Amino acid sequence: MNKNKKSHPLISVTTWLVIIAFWTISTNTGMVSSQLLPSPQQVFKAFIMILSEGYNSIPFWEHLGISFYRLFLAVILALVMAIPLGLLSGYFSKFRAVIDSLVSFYRPLPPLAYYMLLILWLGIDEESKVTLLFLASFAPIYIACSSAVSRVDETFVLSAKSMGATNAQVFFTIVVPATLPDIFIGVRTAVGVAYTTLVSAEMVAATSGLGWMVIDASRYLKSDVMFVGIIIMGLTGILIDFLLKKLETKIVFWAGK
Repeated sequence: MNKNKKSHPLISVTTWLVIIAFWTISTNTGMVSSQLLPSPQQVFKAFIMILSEGYNSIPFWEHLGISFYRLFLAVILALVMAIPLGLLSGYFSKFRAVIDSLVSFYRPLPPLAYYMLLILWLGIDEESKVTLLFLASFAPIYIACSSAVSRVDETFVLSAKSMGATNAQVFFTIVVPATLPDIFIGVRTAVGVAYTTLVSAEMVAATSGLGWMVIDASRYLKSDVMFVGIIIMGLTGILIDFLLKKLETKIVFWAGK
């Protein structure tokens, strides 16, 4: 077993306990203003209030549901498009010359730099928000797929061709299985990037969603509500990544062997 991959849950739990203890002490002793950093008790009370009464007359589960709808719809669309385009780009250099230049152009741009253009083109409804999240998640998946193809052992490809395998057979029986571990890494990265872009997607012309809740609370200096939204986004992000890891171990069971 690789020692670098060994997990230390006790250390992780202890780290968070120390952070929570310092947070509790600093806020309850007045070291830090509650306007800047609400105490854990204030955050918990705000969470209970939002859970029972909602926020801005909208139930909490509706905020969570619309954010997840935008996130998962965008990621699914990115999967459907980025995986085949990435694999084809890695397999055919001329195809890569076309797609790579487009991805390399928009990938470094901050989401807000082109979000207003998307609103002008697609309107203020869900289309512009989902498209923004789609673009954010497309690039990591595409790059992971394209790079993974270039790292496929050429010996396997040549051996298959020497036995009479066609290009299509080589692609689906050798290239695709060999690239799946990297594809999953790209998917996990894409979900993280899309989640961080969620606040940008919900800050303009939105009336619901976790990102909108954080933005709206910041306008009225409701730091406890902001912390509730941030903590929920962090915890759900960890849960999504955990589920993706479990799915990866089930599907790509040969990885690392």
